[in-house]
Amino acid sequence: MKAAVFLGDGQVEITEVSLAHPGPGEILVEIAAAGVCHSDVHVVNGDWPVPTPTVLGHEGSGVVRALGPGVHNHAIGDHVVLSWVASCGECRPCRNGRPVQCATYAATVGPQGVLFDGTTRLSINGTPAHHYLGVSSFAEYAVVPATGAIKVRSDAPLREISLIGCAVATGIGAVRHTAKVPAGATVAVIGCGGVGLSCIQGARLAQAERVVAVDVVASKLDLAMKLGATERVWAGDGDVVEQLLALVPEGLDFVFDAIGKVSTTEQAIAALGLGGAAVIVGLPPAGSSARFDPLALAEADQRILGSNYGSIVPSVDIPDLVDLFMAGDIDLESMISAHRPLSEAASALEDLAGGSALRQLLIP
Repeated sequence: MKAAVFLGDGQVEITEVSLAHPGPGEILVEIAAAGVCHSDVHVVNGDWPVPTPTVLGHEGSGVVRALGPGVHNHAIGDHVVLSWVASCGECRPCRNGRPVQCATYAATVGPQGVLFDGTTRLSINGTPAHHYLGVSSFAEYAVVPATGAIKVRSDAPLREISLIGCAVATGIGAVRHTAKVPAGATVAVIGCGGVGLSCIQGARLAQAERVVAVDVVASKLDLAMKLGATERVWAGDGDVVEQLLALVPEGLDFVFDAIGKVSTTEQAIAALGLGGAAVIVGLPPAGSSARFDPLALAEADQRILGSNYGSIVPSVDIPDLVDLFMAGDIDLESMISAHRPLSEAASALEDLAGGSALRQLLIP
């Protein structure tokens, strides 16, 4: 099959890749669409080390085409949204209802670029290649753990719902599950890419009273207003914290950092009001450190919350989000800035890194 392969040193090439049959507990998915995410950009930029060669992509959707031994909860022809955290179902976090913190996944699949048995189904000219986050959706097909392919209703358009597997679940989940934003709250979202716009939609669904969108790109702020923001701050017009506190002098109840830079994390903390929570949703380069005043944080009874994958339970939340989309409560189409052939994967990553794109879909 054709796949977009990261070779190291910033190189991404479309390459012929061999894909083995699914093993026990695995399924073969024909990819319908794959979303291009900043997590893929982090890999290409060298911010997050991965073994090479690696087939990129961790957001996607498709149709089940084959089942490995022992798979009983899927059928050939099922429509699925791919989850970039597959769960083993047996470790302590999985048993405690926190599958996105699966310890087995964290020790093997994520960092080693393999599946749960410690091996890969991918190869290039006989040399093993690696899976990215157990998904590798920048390809025509993917073999994934069955727990990483979430069955959804067959009448939902596969291209659009591919976004739910990462950006939408992460953003709306951060509002619903990590922060538990109540009705009437004041919210700011720093960064209006795919995850940030999903945070804004989540705040709208939560009936937040005020939702302030922050970005350096005016067109993204325009879209944020369409999707549920009530006010906007252009980050290119002076100090972001000063602008936020000019709008909400008492400080905000919740500030979501949907970018993950040290500067935006520090802004999120500094803009909080009494009892407020800064929610770190965007993922920074490995080894980053942010500064804050712990005395001020304690005296104001504030919190800093980390949100991994929106604290969701994929098997529950992903089908629910698909239902919300089909009911018209979530806008996915407006978040998609381009449909591109798989052959343009490298260009799509460059456009996302440059800030000129929202969610782009690669169509094999």
